[in-house]
Amino acid sequence: MPNPLPPDSSPLPAGARLTPARRTVLAHLRAASAALSHPELLAALPQLDKVTLYRTLDWLVAQGLVHRLIGEDRVGRFHAAAADSAADAHFQCLRCGRTLCLTASEPAPKLPPGFRVERVEIVVRGYCPDCS
Repeated sequence: MPNPLPPDSSPLPAGARLTPARRTVLAHLRAASAALSHPELLAALPQLDKVTLYRTLDWLVAQGLVHRLIGEDRVGRFHAAAADSAADAHFQCLRCGRTLCLTASEPAPKLPPGFRVERVEIVVRGYCPDCS
């Protein structure tokens, strides 16, 4: 019997299996105060090798449980998706790359007829208090 997701998670898609590695990474991202890069996750989760972590992150992103943000520094950072929102907002520091998850307050822009919104991503770039 698979272990359940943490209480604040969205349900798993039908047929999806939450392995111990997936559960560990997802729980760590849910507890993080900022989006984390692959190296940061490797350092925090030494029981996982880098290939397992890459595959786990790819699977979690494909399931919509985790979002990936590629910064101007070309580093991918990951954070747990909010269960109740298709909008995703971030602040990213241009100097240190620190990436914080924000509450998206704006709806999707109006689209031409026939288009359909699946997800909205908003990235605010500037300088964090440590780099200002």
